[in-house]
Amino acid sequence: MDSKTSACLSDKSLYVPTMCSITHISELTPTENLYRIEIPGGKDLGQKPGQFVQVSIIGVGEVPISVCSSPTRKGYFELSVRNVGSVTNAMYKLKVNDKIGIRGPFGNSFDTEKMKGKELILIAGGLGLAPMRSLIQYCEDHIEEFKNVTILSGAKTPEFQLFKHEVEQWKHCEELACFCCVDADPESIRYDEVEKCRITKLIPPLTINIDNTIAVIVGPPVMYKFVIQELKKKGLTEDKIVVSLERYMKCGVGKCGHCSIDNLYVCLDGPVFWLNEISNLRGAI
Repeated sequence: MDSKTSACLSDKSLYVPTMCSITHISELTPTENLYRIEIPGGKDLGQKPGQFVQVSIIGVGEVPISVCSSPTRKGYFELSVRNVGSVTNAMYKLKVNDKIGIRGPFGNSFDTEKMKGKELILIAGGLGLAPMRSLIQYCEDHIEEFKNVTILSGAKTPEFQLFKHEVEQWKHCEELACFCCVDADPESIRYDEVEKCRITKLIPPLTINIDNTIAVIVGPPVMYKFVIQELKKKGLTEDKIVVSLERYMKCGVGKCGHCSIDNLYVCLDGPVFWLNEISNLRGAI
């Protein structure tokens, strides 16, 4: 969306990890933890909302993870990590003050300049709320720059809703509108003001000013087609819909080819795209 950005820690951090400290760990769900990371010397990561970093555990490997905190929150950055592979499993065994390697940030970002003065609809499914949180926090800290901000968040069940405490705050914030849903709602779990439905059901009731609205979608690939269909029914065109694509970005610098879509590299040209840029590319959505 915006011009490609190089790593902000230093030029060499494109290829050489900077060893950073874990300063706080908290459980988000039964399968996700939140890690607060600090760079030596108190430096800021310099990320933009929507970018990712490559996280390495010495002797284990490296994995791409979206930054889930806004650059407006200084002195640290945060990563939401799901325990699904060898690197993330090793990360789950680490403790506060342990070190991890960081390369990046990589990729482009949500175009906050183009979003100024707009009404935003931020649609996040499952783990997609992690990278979306970086944009939500940015909107919170620059709320005067946006006309309206509406958040739609979906999860499998209430216990798998990320950032529960913050979601409750967003619901009660006068400057934001926030609506949540879950696919299933076990009787053993209580979660206030949550609908039992697919996230697509939250879109039809919205009043959308199609001339001044941008919708942003982040989540599992299976939801994109159906969310986009509902937005188009409301009158939004592809040049007003933003998506963040999920691909395995092994190197982060466009060398390995794992994340290629036709002539694009998701790690360099993305992961954020305007829908009209990629809608005709096979396998993009």
